[in-house]
Amino acid sequence: MKRLFLLFSIIHSLINSQIISKELVTKHLFTLSSDSMEGRKVGTRGIEKAAQYIEKEFERIGLDKFGQMQAYRQTFKNNGLTLFNLIGFLEGKSKKDELIIISAHYDHLGIKTNGVGDLIYNGANDNASGVTAVLALAEYFANNPYNERSIIFVAFTAEEIGLVGSNYFGKNINPEKIIAGVNIEMIGKESPFGPNTSWLTGFDRSDFGKIIQKNLEGTNYKVLPDPYVDFELFFRSDNASLARLGVPAHTFSTSPMDKDLDYHKVTDEAGTLDPFIISKSIRAIAIGIKSIVSGIDTPSRVVIQ
Repeated sequence: MKRLFLLFSIIHSLINSQIISKELVTKHLFTLSSDSMEGRKVGTRGIEKAAQYIEKEFERIGLDKFGQMQAYRQTFKNNGLTLFNLIGFLEGKSKKDELIIISAHYDHLGIKTNGVGDLIYNGANDNASGVTAVLALAEYFANNPYNERSIIFVAFTAEEIGLVGSNYFGKNINPEKIIAGVNIEMIGKESPFGPNTSWLTGFDRSDFGKIIQKNLEGTNYKVLPDPYVDFELFFRSDNASLARLGVPAHTFSTSPMDKDLDYHKVTDEAGTLDPFIISKSIRAIAIGIKSIVSGIDTPSRVVIQ
């Protein structure tokens, strides 16, 4: 027990001192939500630029290709469009056949077809903030490889048109091998619960959330159940594609959904977000999943009613 406590103390210190910095967060956030990305709509030049940026970051970080894939792109066709999820892989040690998915969608709404002034849906909070988290966590775990289980880092495409990318991913992987799905969506604004908090969809559908809370004990950060039950957010983000297969897959968020005036508006720009909130949330996720990544805890399978 003392050895386990010492391990977690070391991990906590590493997370707070390395990789997940405000500067790194700002770089990813402002790049992915810049006007040059043209709103990252599927089938456009803008989403291709975003994909290339994510691929280059996966390569810089040193992630492997997943399975038999020859590239980071998982390419497929849907309704005449060529789409691609972006997948990086970090092999585990003693439990390398057990998989943890860390994901966020990188597509958004593109450019308005009429009007004047600002016409670009930059999608900073939705969901450049989530992709920023995926990249930062990939860099952290690659540089501090205490993961006994393998980690798959995924930037899903086409979430905005019906979870298309995550559905395709789910159909092409064995869900029995997936221990947990950690999806991240809109973490750039202060949570309705106040500073140093985020919320988790489908909290009562598995014990994933309770494991997160246990690992965060002793920190000043709390992860709480989704306060927007009537919105059915558990089924509206990419975690749903895996959860329907029985995977304990949940989405982290901080956004006050009932008061976010920038949601799906051209005003969703990086300047409206707080990189410090994002970096704190990423650190909390890293600490929260530490016992799952290190092979100590295994969440119960999700309940779908």
